[in-house]
Amino acid sequence: MDGDALRITVLGSATPYPRPGNACSGYLLGGGGVRVWVDAGSGVLGELQRYVGLGEVDAVWISHLHADHCADLLTAYYGLLYADIRLDAPVPLYGPPGIAERLAGFLTHGPRRSSVEDAFAVTELYDGHEARVGGLVLGSRAVEHGGMSAFGLRVEDGEGRRIAYSGDSEPCAALTELAESCELFVCEADGEGAGHHSAEQAGRTAADAGVGRLVVTHVGPGVEPETAVDRAARWFDGDVAYASPGSVFGVRRRSRIPGRRTTSPASSR
Repeated sequence: MDGDALRITVLGSATPYPRPGNACSGYLLGGGGVRVWVDAGSGVLGELQRYVGLGEVDAVWISHLHADHCADLLTAYYGLLYADIRLDAPVPLYGPPGIAERLAGFLTHGPRRSSVEDAFAVTELYDGHEARVGGLVLGSRAVEHGGMSAFGLRVEDGEGRRIAYSGDSEPCAALTELAESCELFVCEADGEGAGHHSAEQAGRTAADAGVGRLVVTHVGPGVEPETAVDRAARWFDGDVAYASPGSVFGVRRRSRIPGRRTTSPASSR
């Protein structure tokens, strides 16, 4: 694969806590001459360094403030400021409203507030926010995750290739619009209920959005990855894969748009 091609590497996909060999939610976006760390759940920082040094990350994007998506920002803070990294400027950090104060609340141990901003140049996300990082455009949409501030991500490179990532979200119009016609859609499948997708719902959202390929991630406890892939494939007439740690998914333009299956779950594979 072209070293500058748009791609996403799975650093971890476990929920709600890391498992042996699988950290919590975290991904490394590559392309457009940059590397963007997406979500920083427990255990992800160590996996990130298999591919890029912490000081070499061009930006960080966080979907929401549950620990299994952001906890490793705390250790990243110490790494950036107090270890072997020479930081010429704070790392751009895009995250939900209140992210700086949330981090400071954990990091402050005295009368003076910990200076989160020495490590991270914080930009708070809002619905429709866009940021350019090198040759990539990061677009964020507010999604439904149990009433808390949460965002999905759409990434586009200079060649028009696109990746969408759900973060944690139940099915909603904003997420479908975000993922519309993307070549690759990484969608959580933590289980049906408020704030989350089941595997079947991930397949339906992928079909409704007309994406090229679906990757199910953040598969809930008690469901085997192969089962989640099969359930999603009942509703999505395209390639479905699981976000196993270390997997790299590259993006290529496609000539056809899959859709929802016309068969019922009982009669489909």
